[in-house]
Amino acid sequence: MAERVTTLPTDLPAFKQRLGRTGVWLVSLSAVTADEERRAVAAIEDLGYGTLWIGEPPTGKEALTHAALLLSASRRLMVATGIATIYGRDATAAVNGARTLHEAWQGRFVLGLGVSHRPLVHGRGHDSSTPLSDMRAYLDAMDATPFDAPAPEPVPRVLAALRPKMLKLAATRAQGAHPYFVTPEHTRRARATLGPDPLLAPEQAVVVDTDPERARATARAYAAVYLRLPNYLNNLRELGFTDADFDDGGSDTLIDAVVPWGDPETLAERIREHYRAGADHVAVQPIADTLQQQLQDLRLLAPALMPG
Repeated sequence: MAERVTTLPTDLPAFKQRLGRTGVWLVSLSAVTADEERRAVAAIEDLGYGTLWIGEPPTGKEALTHAALLLSASRRLMVATGIATIYGRDATAAVNGARTLHEAWQGRFVLGLGVSHRPLVHGRGHDSSTPLSDMRAYLDAMDATPFDAPAPEPVPRVLAALRPKMLKLAATRAQGAHPYFVTPEHTRRARATLGPDPLLAPEQAVVVDTDPERARATARAYAAVYLRLPNYLNNLRELGFTDADFDDGGSDTLIDAVVPWGDPETLAERIREHYRAGADHVAVQPIADTLQQQLQDLRLLAPALMPG
């Protein structure tokens, strides 16, 4: 059966321009005070990054109210959920919450949706045995939900997508895809699946450190949780990695591919690899122990990522 196509904003070039070429992905904002977040948002905006992507950890801040806090602290920064899980709120709450944010902050909100991961979903008391069907039904329900308040245009939405079926759904039922924990080779394959027009906005974790042993230790500590989740392991297998690469915290080959490390110019070149592979926008996630260190890393990276 042919996939239904959703009517969404058609000016994709303008939408991509608003996002900017380079964004920031932070889950650490969920663990600090609102005042610390406001200061961080001001710093990120001043550095010239175009979009702030926020995660929704199972025991952290709720995605839509969190986005409202961040939007209120910024002047022009786009704010995107990366991602809001579909099992965290029903479709009516998601779409009307997103419409409220999109209208109030004049189009600066992007709704990123995903199916999360089975262990996390089951922990909330939901059954996620059919994630693709669940996502399709959720989008159907969103599109059927009325909104008796001002809404100048549909809210841009993207799907967390790694493998072909979800990527194809992202191409037809959303603005595009937001893959996480991926490589430039995945970006190349994702672009081929999406086609030339939909947004492709991968996340890229980086470690700003030139000491190989220390940098890889930082990268392995970050990657540990993802190397226990089937979604990511299956995607990595499709990219040519084997189970041996997943042992002992990840092989050097795997770690270097997924979480590059080095000086700002080395890391900027990895971001450029994503662009050459077909990414429209890359959300950079500096891996560090504190939010303050992440902000410092973003300062160091900014001249290499956004020259001139």
